[in-house]
Order: sequence, then structure tokens, then C-alpha cells
Amino acid sequence: MTLSDLGERVGRAPSQLSLLENGKREPKLSLLTSLAQALGVSVEELLSRQPPSRRAQLEIALEEAQRDPVYQGLNLSHLKVGKRVPNDVLEHIVGLYEELKRRSVKPTASPEEARRANADLRRQMRERGNYFEQIEKAAKETLDAIGYSGGALSQGQILAIVTHHGFTLRYVQDLPRSVRSVTDTRNRRLYLKRESLGMHSPRTILLQTLGHFVLGHDHPRDFADFLRQRVEANYFAAAVLMPEEPAVTYLQEAKKARDLSVEDLRDVFSVSYEMAAHRFTNLAYRHLDLVCHFIRNDETGIIYKAYENDGLVFPTDESGAIEGQRMCRYWSGRQVFASPDRYSLYYQYTDKPNGTHWCVAHVDPSRERNFAITLGVPYKESRWFRGRETTNRTKSNCPNGECCVRPPAELAARWEGNVWPSARAHSHVLSALPSGTFPGVDETDVYTFLERHEAE
Repeated sequence: MTLSDLGERVGRAPSQLSLLENGKREPKLSLLTSLAQALGVSVEELLSRQPPSRRAQLEIALEEAQRDPVYQGLNLSHLKVGKRVPNDVLEHIVGLYEELKRRSVKPTASPEEARRANADLRRQMRERGNYFEQIEKAAKETLDAIGYSGGALSQGQILAIVTHHGFTLRYVQDLPRSVRSVTDTRNRRLYLKRESLGMHSPRTILLQTLGHFVLGHDHPRDFADFLRQRVEANYFAAAVLMPEEPAVTYLQEAKKARDLSVEDLRDVFSVSYEMAAHRFTNLAYRHLDLVCHFIRNDETGIIYKAYENDGLVFPTDESGAIEGQRMCRYWSGRQVFASPDRYSLYYQYTDKPNGTHWCVAHVDPSRERNFAITLGVPYKESRWFRGRETTNRTKSNCPNGECCVRPPAELAARWEGNVWPSARAHSHVLSALPSGTFPGVDETDVYTFLERHEAE
């Protein structure tokens, strides 16, 4: 049936129906009813997002493809699909377009490009005090829409947020191992697995996923765009779970009492320690007049995530990236692993070349390995924090190589050339292997180990 035939049946011009077909005009209910009767279907079927047949799906896909600038760049005349065009021909054309589309996308960034992109993003975050006003506004609008009045969000409120944004939630057990969630944009379904992945609880993953759509993200243009979107989506989730107004009120009262603590912020809003520490960096400069730094590292000192606007000097590679670099062994993020109870909060002052920092470190167990989360501030700001009375104190001369980058001369003299360690795979997505004879191996740790066991 042509548009002209259908137009005659419902009393509308073909041009009007064409506007409806292309999504440029919304039909009234009376017209929808007439169209459904003329086509012999129900109104529900007419409004369904799911094509009624594979043939219809292919015709829709081809029409959408021909509107794509990538397809139009071929300078081909518009192809009208008649009844005599076989399905396998449509399959071939749509398949060729999809491959053309795939090849037109910029290749994944090299490790060097990825590190540069991450360094640039971290610089932008530092310049704005890690505060994103528009995302705070989007989170507040979402919470206002469901009638949020304070406190930690309940599961019912989380589901209300999902519904408000036009999605439904499905929990499944067969989610691909390489993903944390899958979104069916056609049917507006969010697929999730009922499990926690480190700091990422199901509700955190859900809100991070939803954040991409609330913030209007499109498919990433390149790796830098991918990183930006990930940061923004994570920020949205944190801003929903720890809303700005109540979080700031709580933190300001704690500062007045000289009792700021990440663990209390965590408990008030029922989030992970890592999320609470990172959220503190969002609000500290804007609302508390505090500069600070945040680090997430593993037991060997490899940095996975970090932020600073307090002058802390991170180890970097030649591109300025810090991810994949090994932090000083005297910093609290490494010292916590040697404390009597690594899972308790560990406070420390560290004297560094550019000043002294006070830090609180906490080992946050994950499924695969333990990570330390550190929040730190310059010495003069420690007066606002719980744990400032600690007597733990170390001295770091990094980035001076004699501090901990190179093994002590005495150990090196005894063991250099007499060791063959087998390194663990260094799998951080943004990092090159650290320099050294055996990339990824901390030679000082190896030499100290041998020194300890030599007499056995």
C-alpha cells in the first residue's frame, strides 16, 4: 500500500502522512485510530517500536541508513524499495552500510593517545575544582521529579528514577562478562546483573548507565570523548546518590565541628568509601574552600585513578599521564598495606619536597585485588579533619630517584644482576609498562625479599 492509497482511506494528503512516517509530526489519537483501522492493526501495534517483520525491519534500517551522512557521502541516488526487491538484497545493502559505518569510526586510541587524553581530562577537572554545575543541576531535576526529600535513596526511589526517564529495569544472570550493563535503546530497557563490582553496586552501575542518556551523550567520537562521557556519567550517579544540598549541609556542619570524615559521608548516604571520597573532591573547593587530592592505587603502588588541586606532584610519564605509574612507597596509599590492620582507616602526615600533606587511606576490598583509597589535604587544612592527631609520619623525596624509584645502593650492589623475577601482567588500560629491566617489577621489593630470605 502506498502513502497515496493510505491517504485516501484516512482522508489525509500523502505529504501529511510522510511527515508522520519520518517522525517530524505527532499524530492525534483520532488519526491513529483511522490509520490502525485502514492498516488492519491495533493502535498498540501501530505504536510499537518493534517492526512487525524482518522485511519491515530491513526497510526501516535502509531508510535510516540513507539519511546517515556516512551513506550520503557515497553520492548515490536515493533507493526506493519496492515489493520486488528480495530480502537478501536488502540484507546485503544494510550489511554493507553497517560495515561502512564501522570503518568510518575513528580507531581506538593507542596507549599513548589514551594517556594524553586522560592527562588533558584531569587538567580540565583540576581547573574547575572537579565541580560540574550542569550535572549537579541534572541530578537535582531528576531527584525533584521523584519527590526526593533527603537521606539515602531507597531501591524504590532508584526505580522511580528509571521510570521517570522512560526506562524499565531487567535483572539477568547471563550478562556478558565484558560489560557492567546493557541498554536496549529501542525498547528502553536497562539490563543489569545483581552483583557488586568493587565500588560499583548495582544501583551505582544503573545510575551511571542512566546518566549517559540524561546528559544527552551520543556515541563517543574518539577516546577522549569516551573518557569525558565516563567521568560525567559517574559524576551524575554520585550526585544522585549524594545530592549536593544535603551533602554540603552535612559537610559544612562537620567542618565547623572540625570533624570532617569520608567514612561518615559514606554512612550517611549508604555508598562505597571510594564514591564518598571522590564525591568529597566534587564539593570541597566549591563549598568548603578546601583543596585536596584523591588516589586509588593497588598494593604495589600502581595508580589507577587520581585527582588533585592541592599541588601534590604525582609521578608521570612523558605524556603527563599518571595512570599506571608507581607512587612513592612512603605515601599513605602504600603505607596502609603495611599497617597492623589494613582494613581500618590509616592516617598519616607525609613530608614532601613541596610541603607536608595529611592523608587518610582506606583499603577497599574488591573481587580481584585490594585497592587503597586516599584522600589528602595540605598540612594547614588537616585541622578540619578527624584523625589529625595521628603520630604516623613519613618523609618522601620523590620524584628524586634515590627516594624509592631506585633500590638503595647497598641492596643494589648485593643483588643487581643476580635476580630473574617473573612479573605479573600489567593490564591497566591506559598505561604503558613502567620502565625497568623487568617492566612492572619493583626491584626494591624483590631485593628486600631476597635479603630477608637469604639466610634460610
